[in-house]
Amino acid sequence: MATTSWAGPEVRRVQRRTVALLGAAQIFSGIGTGATVSIGSLLAVELSGSTAWAGSVATVMTLAAALAALPLASLAERRGRRIGLVTGLAAALAGAALMVVAVVTGIFAFLVLGSAGVGLGAASSLQARFAALDLAEAEHRGRALSAVVWATTIGAVAGPNLIQPGAAVGQALGLPAIAGPFVISAAGLMLGCGLLIAGLRPDPLLLARELAAATTADVIKPAPIGQVPLPVKRGTLVRGLGAVRHSPPALLALAAVVGAHAVMVGVMSMTPVHLLGLVTAGDHAGHMMAGDSLVIIGFTISLHIAGMFALSPLFGWMTDKAGRMQTIALGFSLILAAVLTAGFGQASTVTVAAGLILLGLGWSAATISGSTLLAESVNQEGRVAVQGVSDMLMGAAGAAGGAVSGLVLSWAGYHGLNMAGGAVAFAVLAAALVMLLAGRHGVSGEAEFAGERSGPD
Repeated sequence: MATTSWAGPEVRRVQRRTVALLGAAQIFSGIGTGATVSIGSLLAVELSGSTAWAGSVATVMTLAAALAALPLASLAERRGRRIGLVTGLAAALAGAALMVVAVVTGIFAFLVLGSAGVGLGAASSLQARFAALDLAEAEHRGRALSAVVWATTIGAVAGPNLIQPGAAVGQALGLPAIAGPFVISAAGLMLGCGLLIAGLRPDPLLLARELAAATTADVIKPAPIGQVPLPVKRGTLVRGLGAVRHSPPALLALAAVVGAHAVMVGVMSMTPVHLLGLVTAGDHAGHMMAGDSLVIIGFTISLHIAGMFALSPLFGWMTDKAGRMQTIALGFSLILAAVLTAGFGQASTVTVAAGLILLGLGWSAATISGSTLLAESVNQEGRVAVQGVSDMLMGAAGAAGGAVSGLVLSWAGYHGLNMAGGAVAFAVLAAALVMLLAGRHGVSGEAEFAGERSGPD
């Protein structure tokens, strides 16, 4: 179909369908990540026999996501969003299967490898939010991105609560009870892959590229969708970093998404270990995998993940209406409130849960507004590369946070861990406020993005 046949209303229809499809896929794929996050640290301690490895699952997941971000972005540049997203989810499906093998065999190495596979799926899920922006109109970018983030809520919140129903599935299949949640995760990832393969047509990135080419060159009969490649003269990393370096709003946006992710992963990954100590000390259960302890931990992590995703439409609306920079500042204010609440209230499971909810809300506001600002602060040629760099640095920061958090927990306790996260949050908040006071109000004015998007009417 020629590009000139794509009128404005038809492009908007494709955009609505794309966002709905991405959201549906996120629901199923989110189950895998949620289950791994909630159970992974406890399994790592049990299989390795040492609390020093408690943060290994979160570390490997986030490190794998970091390493996969640029290859997945490069794949999306060459083949489109559909291929890039499905590749990541397929790796997560293999990772969930390895998690089951780890539980059955008791081999810690399989747990680590499975975590890496799930991390690739997490990288794919992160890039799905940018796919929602490919065809979005300027005044709806925040809401389009947040709609995909919000859809993750159902799967991600369900994941940590799959312990009891998963136990029944595991027993029905002749597996250990704790393997059941990962069986359900694998089924969800399979459904997510199927939805994207069958339904993400036309590919939003390739269609946006066709519209941009037609608008820029005034082409009457362009090639079919997918036949106009984006010139790639340098590596994805070099192009991405170069594009960010020349845009102050992009620099702040990158600091926002990376900083929020580092604090969130660092605090969240060690919270199950801290809560386990509180619960077992209170009821003298003394058994690491005690049912009551797992239920409390799973419920707390579910509340945290709900905070990450449930109010994302509100933060998307605020990003569009109040401004990108203002919503970034709000996000880091919430993160500061979160670490103060959890840190000073560390002796209470209720207070820790409240802090984790605030942490999720702050992450949501900062990530949605920062991602939106980042996408519109660079031109078409560098946009996918910048998105890949963003996700790579998010993953690297999360991996560092997960790795260091176990050491900080041992040295300074849960309070010290939260205070360290507060220092990071304060630095980014200060930068956002300085830029706001300097008159940079969070919208880049990148008219080229809107022009590339709209195409002929």
